[in-house]
Amino acid sequence: MNLKAEPRDLRMADISGSKWQEVRAEELTIDNVSLAKTKINNVNMSQMTLNDVNMSGSKISNANLSGLGIQHANFSHAVIDQAHLFGTEFHNVVLPNEGDANYNPDGQYKPVSFHSCNLTRGQFRNCDLSNVEITDCDITGLKINGILISDLLKDK
Repeated sequence: MNLKAEPRDLRMADISGSKWQEVRAEELTIDNVSLAKTKINNVNMSQMTLNDVNMSGSKISNANLSGLGIQHANFSHAVIDQAHLFGTEFHNVVLPNEGDANYNPDGQYKPVSFHSCNLTRGQFRNCDLSNVEITDCDITGLKINGILISDLLKDK
């Protein structure tokens, strides 16, 4: 592809409805821009930095998110389907605190749920698992504080 390099400085412009095809647009600075309802297909977004963005209602499919870092994010009511999570770590995942936008003083939140997931060899450390329900799950080898759950269930 033979491309003509033409840096653009767009300010106070409405380019709604524009189409970019076979364009190299690396190292862009996009500040205070609305990209609402934009469709992005077959795009290399590696090493991109997104800061102070509203992605509510966005859909991501067929994406390589390996090495992705997400901090200070609101994932309320997010759905993650058919994802590879090996080596993934969750730190400091909490319910909203007083003063947060989604804070509910009565503490009633839709529960976090895992359905048809393989969490083999997963580790939970220093987590609040109060009122957790485990239903129709293979608990072979499941230990809590080093104690096999199957042994505890045999004693009942």
